[in-house]
Amino acid sequence: MEDLNKYIEHTLLKQDATKDDFIKLFDEAKEYKFLGVCINPQYVKFAKEYLSNTNVKIVTVIGFPLGANKTEVKAFEALSAIKDGADEVDMVMNVTAMKNKDYNYIINDIKEVKKSAGKHNLKVILETDLLTKDEIKKACELAIEAGADLVKTSTGFVKNGVGAKAEDVKLMYETVKANGLKVKASGGIRSREAAIEMIKAGATRLGTSSGVKIVTNS
Repeated sequence: MEDLNKYIEHTLLKQDATKDDFIKLFDEAKEYKFLGVCINPQYVKFAKEYLSNTNVKIVTVIGFPLGANKTEVKAFEALSAIKDGADEVDMVMNVTAMKNKDYNYIINDIKEVKKSAGKHNLKVILETDLLTKDEIKKACELAIEAGADLVKTSTGFVKNGVGAKAEDVKLMYETVKANGLKVKASGGIRSREAAIEMIKAGATRLGTSSGVKIVTNS
């Protein structure tokens, strides 16, 4: 499969990442013409300046990594990120609310962040490692109802978690495709083979910190 770079959001969400690490990420994104970079909100403004005059999208995360922030905090965080120059936002769903079947809370949570995101793409991170197959399907349905643009598998921060699995990506894709939503596979995608497997399962985006390795097959 060619043009894997067009699927990749080159990701750096490490707690101890330095400015030099971000510069390296941005330079790689430019060199390999990745679709985007995915970074924490603090660095969005810097990314926007550094990647000006490129087509690299600036993607940031909201309520990361637990998704347990209050809705108004998530909404403010998204609005602030957009003002700083974010092109897209990836919010973490409230998994506790999902386990409690508090579906109205989840719908409102997503809706309020989408209001802040406006015309910018909103992805909802389901954290599939913590959900049953029925919960994954239901979470996708709630994301549809709430007006999200994409659903995403994982944060990559669950202890002993697998991250993206092709069977989950396929389930997500089959659930949302009729409503026009897309799927982002993220978490544990470290090889060309894994990337292709996710795309074949229905992913149109890949969140990975191994983008260079994937496209160079090294």
